[in-house]
Amino acid sequence: MTTNEESSSWSALQRVILPSADQTDTIPLYVDAGPASGIRLRENDELARSPKLPEDKLQMFSSGGSEARFEDLLTRQSMRVRSGEQISFGTYFNAFPASYWRRWTSVRDIRLVVKTSGSGAVTVYKSNARGSVQRVDGRHVDGESTSVFELSLKPFGDGGWYWFDLAASSTDLLLQSGHWETHEAARESGQVTLEITTMNKPDFCLNNARILAENPDVLSNVKEILIVDQGTQKVEDQEGFAEVEASLGGKLRVINQANLGGSGGFARGMYEAVENGSDYVLLLDDDIVVEPESIVRLLRFADSCRKPTIVGGHMFDLYNRSVLHTFGEVVDPYRFVPAQPHADMELRHDFSVANLRQTAWLHRRVDVDYNGWWMCLIPTKVIGEIGLSLPLFIKWDDAEYGLRAREAGFATVSLPGAAVWHVSWADKDDMVGWQSYFHERNRLIATLVHSPFPKGGRVLRESVQADVKHLVSMQYFTEHGRIEALKDIFKGPEGLHQVLASRLPEINALKSQYTDAQLKDDVDDFPAPKLGRGPMGGAPIGMPRKKDLVPWGIKTVSRQLVKTPAPESAERPQGFLAHRDNRWFRLAHYDSVIVSNAEGTGASWYRRDPKMLKSMLAEATRLHLRLYREWDRLAEQYRDAVPEITSMAAWKWTFDADTKDSN
Repeated sequence: MTTNEESSSWSALQRVILPSADQTDTIPLYVDAGPASGIRLRENDELARSPKLPEDKLQMFSSGGSEARFEDLLTRQSMRVRSGEQISFGTYFNAFPASYWRRWTSVRDIRLVVKTSGSGAVTVYKSNARGSVQRVDGRHVDGESTSVFELSLKPFGDGGWYWFDLAASSTDLLLQSGHWETHEAARESGQVTLEITTMNKPDFCLNNARILAENPDVLSNVKEILIVDQGTQKVEDQEGFAEVEASLGGKLRVINQANLGGSGGFARGMYEAVENGSDYVLLLDDDIVVEPESIVRLLRFADSCRKPTIVGGHMFDLYNRSVLHTFGEVVDPYRFVPAQPHADMELRHDFSVANLRQTAWLHRRVDVDYNGWWMCLIPTKVIGEIGLSLPLFIKWDDAEYGLRAREAGFATVSLPGAAVWHVSWADKDDMVGWQSYFHERNRLIATLVHSPFPKGGRVLRESVQADVKHLVSMQYFTEHGRIEALKDIFKGPEGLHQVLASRLPEINALKSQYTDAQLKDDVDDFPAPKLGRGPMGGAPIGMPRKKDLVPWGIKTVSRQLVKTPAPESAERPQGFLAHRDNRWFRLAHYDSVIVSNAEGTGASWYRRDPKMLKSMLAEATRLHLRLYREWDRLAEQYRDAVPEITSMAAWKWTFDADTKDSN
């Protein structure tokens, strides 16, 4: 049907949006030109279930269509379709994630309202969980038109999306607006505290505050914008802060506190949201660029959920903005590591290479254990029942919280169409250096609290394997941090709050003892490698086969314990390794080597030390054996302590102590 009047009893769930003027590289996330082209699944059930065999399931073809033109994007809600051309809104930000609304909310019937001017056609499509595209409805439009399509969510039990395409005929067709809405009685819109935790990234924070100020329509349900500033480069000292603060109409507040890590900053946001009476807290990382419409979508979805639900946004790569880092994450319960929800999923999917309509696995609904706190909306009712973050500083705080919420009956949803652009992990290596302490300690704590398997499943075995890899790689500072983490596990949960602000400086103070922790800007700052002195004359070194790993490990560790490094290796390195070649099975063959870091900002000199290897390996082995013996006692101790150390009172003590220490 076509009508010029809309019933006021309908409420919007999601509106069509287009990229802002400075986001030309994100067009594929919002709009596609022409029919799907490039990679398409054959319509065969068995092949569609085998995404690891692309040569068997893919066809390559091209439609010959052009890309969407940036000059045709008129506003954030409107665009021009040129005569004879077709535009699809079957994209990440503009397709409607029907299966998520079907699974988690009471909404069962929706309608699509598309306002256009000019001559052409509006066509509605849907997909199923396999990614099969199906035409639903369509109509010709001419002049000023409002096209309304009544749609059901009932067929979307396992996956699928709705979207629409526009085709212009003899004249241009103008999209004035489009939105998806429901007739279901909506709950009263909740109020949210939007909180950003930052550590010396004031430019990012100010930029996001400016984005919010420029989009006041997304702030109608934002009670407060809170920046928890834990750095020495203060957001309030930035040029332009006063103007941005004024433009936000009194909604912006900055809290300065000591560096309590991500968990300390996000816990402060949770605490303040409860205290000011908000219905939700929206946690945001600092090194992001936010798509402001995501705030409205998260709130609208959370308001519509049948019971309180944590709702998170996805993460795109800030420096490659059409690349989606992950579509959802779970915790492998046996290994206690982040994992993908299903085997079909691919990390770092690039929508500029294959769009939504072409990518079958994106149509399957993904149910998750947690959502990263780069963008995560948490109901204060959940906080009231399960508490705030564990005081972990960084690492595992978001995953642990999701697991704790699930055990209490609160689900987490990673909602498509809501996202931020975040600095990617691709150019980071946080398993080496000071962060290794927090990785080891916090993974073990999360396992002690939540593992359903005796002795934590494979966690202790993999922890020992990681120790061996770091030691044969001459990463002694990293291993020192891991040993400190094991020691701190035995101190119990009671001291976690007390060391929140002090443990990082203590770990960093150890750097001076290790050459592998001394970073220099230029490789020329090191002695030049001697020609031909690298292992095997510089021949490529591959990873041992799985069946050979144990004998390889025994042989390698024995050699490094017994064989004295060549005398000249202390004076000149045997070679240089780029970070991508920095693998344990290669480093293990060197006595001395220069290794660049993941960021490309410098390099360190790794030098083999048999005495250090022997003492650290013995200490790590002793601590792991003790942890194995005392696992059950420690698991009970940590589990029993969770309600207390995550309580409002415990965190208030930490925040108050921080205030006293800074005065």
